[in-house]
Amino acid sequence: MKPIKLLSGFLTVGFWTLASRVLGFAREILIAAFIGPGPVLDAFIVAFRLPNMFRRFFAEGAFNAAFVPAFSKRYEAGEDARTYAQQAFNLLAAAVLALVGLGMVFMPGLVWLTAGGFVGDARFDMAVGYGYVVFPYILFMSLAALFSGVLNATGRFAAAAAAPVLLNIFACAAMTAGALMGGDVVLWLVWTIPVAGVAQLALVWVAAARAGITLRPGLPRWNTEMRSLMRVAVPAALAMGVTQINLVVGQYVASDIEKAASWLFIADRLYQLPLGVVGIAVGIVLLPALSRRLRAGDSAGSQDALSRAGEFSLLLAVPSAVAFITVPLPLVSVLYERGATGPEDVAAIAIAVAIYGAGLPAFMLQKVLQPLYFARENTKTPFRYALVAMAVNAALAFGLKPVLGWIAPAIAASAAGWVMVALLALGARSMGEEARFDARFRTRAWRILAASAVMGAVLYAVASAAGWLFTLDYWRYLSLLGLVVLGGVVYFAAGQAIGAFRLSEFRTALSRRKQA
Repeated sequence: MKPIKLLSGFLTVGFWTLASRVLGFAREILIAAFIGPGPVLDAFIVAFRLPNMFRRFFAEGAFNAAFVPAFSKRYEAGEDARTYAQQAFNLLAAAVLALVGLGMVFMPGLVWLTAGGFVGDARFDMAVGYGYVVFPYILFMSLAALFSGVLNATGRFAAAAAAPVLLNIFACAAMTAGALMGGDVVLWLVWTIPVAGVAQLALVWVAAARAGITLRPGLPRWNTEMRSLMRVAVPAALAMGVTQINLVVGQYVASDIEKAASWLFIADRLYQLPLGVVGIAVGIVLLPALSRRLRAGDSAGSQDALSRAGEFSLLLAVPSAVAFITVPLPLVSVLYERGATGPEDVAAIAIAVAIYGAGLPAFMLQKVLQPLYFARENTKTPFRYALVAMAVNAALAFGLKPVLGWIAPAIAASAAGWVMVALLALGARSMGEEARFDARFRTRAWRILAASAVMGAVLYAVASAAGWLFTLDYWRYLSLLGLVVLGGVVYFAAGQAIGAFRLSEFRTALSRRKQA
């Protein structure tokens, strides 16, 4: 896969992921407006995070790390990849059905484990009730992850990347309908989640069948191939899900403070926008590319794929982080301050956004470095690193809370993200040159930092001088749009001028994507 073709893959996935994240962003704006920070939103967040946490393990962890390389090898070698996918499908379906059953039985215990501060108030019972409805979502999304892995491994990225869009379309439509009809908006939202899961699964199931991989439900078989898959998948699940576990730990730490879970959730969703667009796109495209190149013994190609993925990640991660750190209040105020979300909530959310922003490049670089291990079917090493990162997160979250209060989990999550990146980078040194960034990356990385610093200085100066514009009704939306456009123009102009990137590369990649 040539550099331009690889970049085209990133852009294809990035396009659909951007659509999903923008709609997800609209979903969070509606949640903040119609429900707002408080007991009801706290309860919904805890309930929804349960299937979402397991989704990260199964959808973006175990099956990207374990299934995709194994399936890719069989597919590229012309072996019976469909049978392997069928066996994995049967095993995954049985395992997740068992998980759903256990979750439904022990839902009160799960809420207690993840939000112990809810015990004794109305939020606990609400979270348990919502959890019963949304938890089956994990079944549909886990199976959709397998079909997405099949599509990604065969170079068909669009359908898998487009599937998450459906959840956000359904959720936005449900909340709007509930508000217009005078219903309980949170109940409309809760009942829509499993319905959207069915739609997402149907989309990728049909797309895989059209790609020639037709799978049907069947009884699981515990054979040598499935044992090998599970040996890789189980540690990968934790390694890839460390961010979600850290968020759950943070949720537990803040759960005894009303509104804290809501503030952290809204801030988390804001920084997840660039993380989802770039980080997930890189992870989806890079892992199959590395797997193919390592199988072919193409060390130079592996290093090039890694380096271009790193460039693409920093290209948007660094300026996004700088914007979150320098102008969080205008961002949060314009996007969320309406309806049930007031100035006090905005001020709290802005602090969390700035802190999460400091960890954003680390969260993205994890998506770049982890495939180095997973492409080699080495998931035990990232698993050990994940344990260290989780220990750091827990120590900081619990340790800093008596001093800093509810914001401690955000600080802990960002610090743990950088610890994980450092461990992954140090561990990759033994893999040789193919696991190291090339000279072009090292040169451009510093220039991306410089261009982002210029952008940050301009944004801070403008926001400080004209902050009153962001408080005016209606005009504040145009003011924020102008600030974003200004930041983009300054960043890309500075980056082009100092050689951080070449805009011609993006034009070439976009034209290739349109022709594909």
